[in-house]
Amino acid sequence: MKETLLYRIREGVKDVFYIWAKEMRQTFTDEGVLIFFLIVPIFYPLLYSWAYSNEVVRDVPVAIVDLSHSHQSRQFIRQFDASPNTKAAYYCNSIEEARQLVGKQVVHGVLYFPPDFQTLTNRMEQTHVSVYCDMSLMLTYKAIFQTAQEVASDMNTKLQIAMSGNYTDREDEISTHPLAFDEVPVFNPTGGYGSFLIPAVLILIIQQTLLLGIGLAAGTARETNRYRDLVPVSRHYNGVFRIVFGKLLAYFMIFCVIAAYLTIIVPRLFGFTTLLSAGSLIGLLLPFILASIFFGMMLSCVVRYRENVILLVIFSSLPFLFISGVSWPQSSVPGVWRGISILIPSTFGIRGFIRLNTMGATLSDIRLEYQALWIQTFVYFIATCLVYRFQIMSAHRHANERILSMKEKATKAKQKKLENDSEN
Repeated sequence: MKETLLYRIREGVKDVFYIWAKEMRQTFTDEGVLIFFLIVPIFYPLLYSWAYSNEVVRDVPVAIVDLSHSHQSRQFIRQFDASPNTKAAYYCNSIEEARQLVGKQVVHGVLYFPPDFQTLTNRMEQTHVSVYCDMSLMLTYKAIFQTAQEVASDMNTKLQIAMSGNYTDREDEISTHPLAFDEVPVFNPTGGYGSFLIPAVLILIIQQTLLLGIGLAAGTARETNRYRDLVPVSRHYNGVFRIVFGKLLAYFMIFCVIAAYLTIIVPRLFGFTTLLSAGSLIGLLLPFILASIFFGMMLSCVVRYRENVILLVIFSSLPFLFISGVSWPQSSVPGVWRGISILIPSTFGIRGFIRLNTMGATLSDIRLEYQALWIQTFVYFIATCLVYRFQIMSAHRHANERILSMKEKATKAKQKKLENDSEN
């Protein structure tokens, strides 16, 4: 009994390493898997980070439509133009003329002053200045909108002082700023879009490239199989745990290196905020990578052709980023999408990584995300085992059907031969 048990264990370990070697070989010989496992995770983050490496933009051109031609509107324009972030590049006579400049990308926004801009102020009524921004570029939108807000706030303060009837500067200060405060951006000192968004994108890249690579490998396995089965009929694949752990070992080895590159090297190359400690990073990435691998292996059962996984994963990337609660406030996510987000490893991976990387948190501070990732790892591991158990049974059933079909053909051929011999 002991020899039989030891023999099974030894054969199981051999099969695990056989499947591992086959998956590693396929990674470097299959162009599609190679692209999504190595090339995309290495070069795409560099391109994405480079696009936002400046953090802020300067002298964004803006079109001015001043129908007021008043002292107050000119003062607003001068202060707006004096900001390092924006530049009053063109003066137009109508909104339509300014809109054409935005359409040609000559300017990225419009500042509009109605004819009654100063008249309403003189009447002690509220006046308005309209700001139109090109939303295709978030950095330019932020520069234009924030600058207009700051100028409007400064002018509001001056108008409040002029109308307050105070006698001393101290009275003016108290009436305009009753509560003194200093704004200190703790976790994003530059206020840049890159430090805010790139950490979330890096974690999402790990998950999405894993899903793409695993899905392509599954599509290749089905396309090369006569019966479109995910698991081939082979003595090396005659066991659920052999298959799961063999594939897991290959994917885990590759993405340990990729994850270290994305989370440690890329942020430092572009000077993004990073407050990570090695222990916390390893503690978070271990369950995240495992959960993503099992999640991808579970979903690979629905991949029939290689092209399907590209459509499935590419179009899900943006929704996954939104429902993680980073670029879209978590409190504003609808309940249905919030429920879906619980099923996605990147949701908890992104939240945990941002707190570790940007806010200097520890594993104890992200206990919820950490525990959720381990729960996902366990659940998706069980689901993956069930999927591959079904695939093994399906492959054996097709093999048995093929054998029976061949036996029936051989029997019919033999009977036909006997009939021909008896006639002769």
